[in-house]
Amino acid sequence: MNKVFLIGNLTRDPEHSETNSGVSVCRFAIAVNRRFSSQDAERQTDFFNVTAFRGLADNVARFCKKGNKVAVVGSIQMRNYEDNSGQKRTFVDVIADDVEFLSPKNAQGDDDYSAPAPAPRKKPALEAIDDDSDIPF
Repeated sequence: MNKVFLIGNLTRDPEHSETNSGVSVCRFAIAVNRRFSSQDAERQTDFFNVTAFRGLADNVARFCKKGNKVAVVGSIQMRNYEDNSGQKRTFVDVIADDVEFLSPKNAQGDDDYSAPAPAPRKKPALEAIDDDSDIPF
């Protein structure tokens, strides 16, 4: 089973784009603190590249920015490639199945994180009825 759960902070603003076939893609990175400090009492941090697709990509791009805390559920994907100098490299990416936004609304002093207000609903007009002929009392 290939399943990963991560909670961390975005290290940069999400990069939103589309594939050639029109599928939304959002790439971002998160910094995740390790549970324990090293021997010299320094807290270790790991950095993960994350990719989200379709509606999830649109939501991450719309509501997240550098510094926001998120929880990511997904799977790890490893790709091998050869760089310009001919050396073999491995790229590790987390493919997000779900992203929860953990930063509170307006945590950074603006309204970009909140959803837009719904359009005001038109109240139905009420008509007065003067017909008391059906009332038994």
